[in-house]
Amino acid sequence: MRQDLDLLQGSWSVTALEVEGRKMPAATLAEARIVVKGNRFTSTGMGAVYKGTLELDASKSPRQLNMKFDAGPEKGNTNPGIYELDGDRWRICLATRGDVRPSSFASVPGSGFALETLTRGDAPAPAKAKARASRKPAPATPSSASTEFEGEWRMIYASIDGHPMDESLVKWVKRVTQGNHTTVYAGPQVMMKVDFTSDPSKSPKAIDYVNTAGSNKGKTQYGIYEFEGDILKLCVSAPGAARPTRFQSAQGDRSMLTVWKRA
Repeated sequence: MRQDLDLLQGSWSVTALEVEGRKMPAATLAEARIVVKGNRFTSTGMGAVYKGTLELDASKSPRQLNMKFDAGPEKGNTNPGIYELDGDRWRICLATRGDVRPSSFASVPGSGFALETLTRGDAPAPAKAKARASRKPAPATPSSASTEFEGEWRMIYASIDGHPMDESLVKWVKRVTQGNHTTVYAGPQVMMKVDFTSDPSKSPKAIDYVNTAGSNKGKTQYGIYEFEGDILKLCVSAPGAARPTRFQSAQGDRSMLTVWKRA
């Protein structure tokens, strides 16, 4: 009989994710993957690349796993969890903080648990946006000079592909900008890392992202922004799509509308 580690070999697409009982929008998972090779795993598509080793104990009920990170933002951490494997479906309930292992496949508010469902192989690619950008900007030049985006910002609203993010998830998210580098975090996890250039002479004001990590590394996203005191509003297109003209996110356009308050 094949062992579970043998059955997990290969690429898995993340098709559902709940953090403390709240579902993450499907649009944020489009590129999320875990690849298992031997006892090593590589997780991509969540804003950074995470690597480490898997430890499985199929003799327990429910079956147990430990994800030991040795590369990426979680380097040095071990997340205890449980799992079940049913053909081409792999389900994990993982502690994202602390060392208390989940006892059931449930993610409730305050638990710090994440419930993840994966399917073998690549998920269907999202439909490509019809509108394409007419030009590619020059790559952002790394800079340490402060901009009006400088510092830490807390998310107060988000809509991705026309689907508003649940308030219980919004409170987890922050963005930190140093010079022209921005990192977006959801709790301890890096969701996005970009270099950016902005053009306040445009109407609406324009911003261009160049992704520096994750599955979109090297890809450009076009956006618009505005400041109202300590409030920052951004609307950013999906990679390859045209720049938004309004601060809205509609179903099917794969754009991301976010509102932030300076911390």
